[in-house]
Amino acid sequence: MKIAIASCFNLPEWEQDDQPFFAQLAADQIEYQVLAWDSDVDWSQFDACLLRTTWDYQERFEEFINWIDKVSTQTRLLNNQAVVLWNSHKKYLKDLEDAGITIAPTEWLWRGQTYNIGHLMAMRGWDQGFIKPLVGANARECLPFDNSSKGLQKAQQHLERLVATEDLVLQPYLASVETFGETSGIFFDHEFSHGTRKVPVKGDFRVQDDYGAKDYPYQLSPAEKALAAKAMEYVSERFGRLLYARIDFLHDQEGTPYLNEMELIEPSLFFRHGGKQSCRLLSQKLKYLLSRG
Repeated sequence: MKIAIASCFNLPEWEQDDQPFFAQLAADQIEYQVLAWDSDVDWSQFDACLLRTTWDYQERFEEFINWIDKVSTQTRLLNNQAVVLWNSHKKYLKDLEDAGITIAPTEWLWRGQTYNIGHLMAMRGWDQGFIKPLVGANARECLPFDNSSKGLQKAQQHLERLVATEDLVLQPYLASVETFGETSGIFFDHEFSHGTRKVPVKGDFRVQDDYGAKDYPYQLSPAEKALAAKAMEYVSERFGRLLYARIDFLHDQEGTPYLNEMELIEPSLFFRHGGKQSCRLLSQKLKYLLSRG
């Protein structure tokens, strides 16, 4: 059994979180090769291609989608092509919302349309808002703002600059992210493996370690697990079973969880918090899936 691990050129040297998983693959006698996704190789030599640290795809989106089309004809892509295409644009959250899965209250701001932020905030009764693009990563162009004249003016300018060329969302700013942070559940073949809680630096909302945030082991609550199971069931029924998923949650002041992101393409899987057991579980799930053909 031979698999390709899709990564990217210029992966930072500090990115070591997948190393225990690679060691587990070797222990399970699964041959693997780590390759940048845009490498000039024959992908058909591999039994599967596992998407991992393809972190530059957002900046080269069209190229990446063309590569997904190509590699899917040559080998088995995990997660599969349909999942990747659906998950590559955050309008998938609207599909989840329409299916009755709880996301944060959301106003959808579609490209090329005209919107008045002050009117939308007043209509919703929100004191603080949050704008983010539907294609992006690492908090790109995300803006929290308040309901003051200055805050609304800044948000309106931000919206008008972006909405000409891309889709956005407007949501209430869930301030608990600054103290409690964002939680994540990692699932392999729909089985819960481990969780993490990401806490930003004081006064910030960005939970990525690029901005100094810290992460800790975390046990999902029953409400978070139920929400994750419902979301994975929805995706499975539409596109097929997921080999891996990281599902992120934000919370309101009462602790109610909202599904914030469903990361199915290239998520950090925080093996450092799952230990050998998590690496073993993913390796076993991968081996079982490929043995079934």
